[in-house]
Parts: sequence; structure tokens; C-alpha cells
Amino acid sequence: MKRPFEIYILGFLMLFLSVGAIYGGGSLVAAPDGSLLKMEELWLDKLPFPDFLVPGIILLLFLGIFPLVGLTGLFFRKENRMLNSVNIYNDKFWAWTYSLYTGIISVVWIIVQQLLTAYFILQPVIAGVGLLVIIFTLMPRVQKYYAVKL
Repeated sequence: MKRPFEIYILGFLMLFLSVGAIYGGGSLVAAPDGSLLKMEELWLDKLPFPDFLVPGIILLLFLGIFPLVGLTGLFFRKENRMLNSVNIYNDKFWAWTYSLYTGIISVVWIIVQQLLTAYFILQPVIAGVGLLVIIFTLMPRVQKYYAVKL
């Protein structure tokens, strides 16, 4: 089966999330006081952390590196027993599941961020991209392309 066009859009969305999270997470790890991103110290009042280091690491790993791993799998379709071990859908290729996880993680990240910090303009953008990742992952042609015969 030929790769559906929707997968290219899904790939772009995941790359967009990943690049932004690598920049944001990397900036928070490099400067845990949030100064590189001009974050306000008041935001720390609601966080269970003394600085932005832990949120930066979480952002870097779960929305930066993780989507890149999934994106690589979507396009190269290499089997990987370790990566497949957290695939909860036995009938789907592991990278398909990782794209679904990426969308869910993005939306949850923004919801938690909204609860714990002040609003800023990128939050609805990231939430929207996360929702689009979920939508494109669940499109029938994408699901069919990544179906695994049991």
C-alpha cells in the first residue's frame, strides 16, 4: 500500500511539536530560572518544583525526543522490540501508537500548564497541534497503513 498523504501532514505536525519542545525544554534545562524564555518567577509559585529544570526535562523528553522517535518509526517502519513493548495496540505498528501518545501528551501537557501557570499565546497552538496529531493518527487510511497482521 502506498503511504497516504495524511502521514506527511502527521509527520510535519510531530516535527513541529518536537522542534518547539527541544528548544523550550533545552532552554529550561540550560537556564532553570526560565530566563532564556523570559518566564516569570511567579509561575513557580504553583509548581511543585523550585525551578523550571524538571518541567524542562519532561518537556525535552516527552514532547521533544519522544515524538522524534515516533516520527522516525512512522517513515522508516523499522521493527523494534523495545519500542514496541509500550505499544498498547497489538494490531498497530508501534510508531502509530507513539504518534497517538504524542498527541495525548501534548494536550495533557497544555491542560496541566494552564492549571499551573499563566496563559501565553503558544498554549492554544500546541493544544491545537496535539489535537491534530490525534485526528490524523486516527484517520482510517493512516490506521490501515500501520495495521499489523496478527
